[in-house]
Amino acid sequence: MKPFEKCPICGGELIEKEVEKLLKGGVNTAVIKVHAEVCLKCGERLYSEETVRRFEQIRRKLEKKDIADFQLMGQAYQVAR
Repeated sequence: MKPFEKCPICGGELIEKEVEKLLKGGVNTAVIKVHAEVCLKCGERLYSEETVRRFEQIRRKLEKKDIADFQLMGQAYQVAR
């Protein structure tokens, strides 16, 4: 049984989808694909407790620059004024 039958924000219908989530830790960012319940009306995403714990683990690794098991995807730059 799902924790929510309807979106807790707007009451819309929820469907399970694979989504990409950007996670930041310190100056580093990671992208992860996970399953989430997504509201068809407002787009709210609901993640399982296990998925949220995984997010927290990844953020801690990024903050410590412990990226040995991450795949480099490129580089990001900030535009100077």
